[in-house]
Amino acid sequence: MTAASSALAVALRHVGSHGAIAVQGVVVRVLLLLSFCSTLAIAAYPAEPAHRPGDYPEAARQYQAGAQAGDADAQYNIAMLLLNGEANSADDATAAYWLRFAAESGSAPAQFALGRLCETGRGLSRSQTEATRWFTQAAKQGHTEAQVNLATQYFLGRGAPQDMRRAARWYERAAEGGDVGAQYIVATLYERGDGVPRSLAQAWHWYRAAALQGDPAAAIRARDLGQLIVDRAQE
Repeated sequence: MTAASSALAVALRHVGSHGAIAVQGVVVRVLLLLSFCSTLAIAAYPAEPAHRPGDYPEAARQYQAGAQAGDADAQYNIAMLLLNGEANSADDATAAYWLRFAAESGSAPAQFALGRLCETGRGLSRSQTEATRWFTQAAKQGHTEAQVNLATQYFLGRGAPQDMRRAARWYERAAEGGDVGAQYIVATLYERGDGVPRSLAQAWHWYRAAALQGDPAAAIRARDLGQLIVDRAQE
């Protein structure tokens, strides 16, 4: 579950049956809190091991050589080491430099990471529009976390026009990819008819999917909604 989908799912659990506007007010406050820890979220992406565990100087040497030779994976990995402070010292600007090369070469993880840097202004100028652009490129390649972040941009109208239909579409793509927070969000959208045609059957499907991954709130909603569907069918 990504930080964004987890936060939004939590918000949706606490706003009851109010409309999307009420939901957005809660979500904005939650995501403002998330912005303070977003740099930690970026740093959570480790470089791929091409060295002995903990031998970061050797990893940095190998990745630097590969990055300069134009290898997108090496460019991504040296950027992660730089962001994590594992290449002698942290260097956000150089990390952003290498991420841009990798992102422009089509690396979905690099596109997502670069989007996060644009979102927070870490190592480069802050731009929600650029964040949305990079999230879009990664999302189209099936990067689940990028799909969640892109959906949230559309949900809030941040770096893109507010568009509940596009938000719902990308949350559903992330839900199909197994993100439990996105599954809960999509279930809520179907239950309310926000950005998608109202469908209690689809809502139950996604609540059940999240419940099977251990979400207790989703299990309760799946149980209650399932009973409602049965009761209506028997009327």
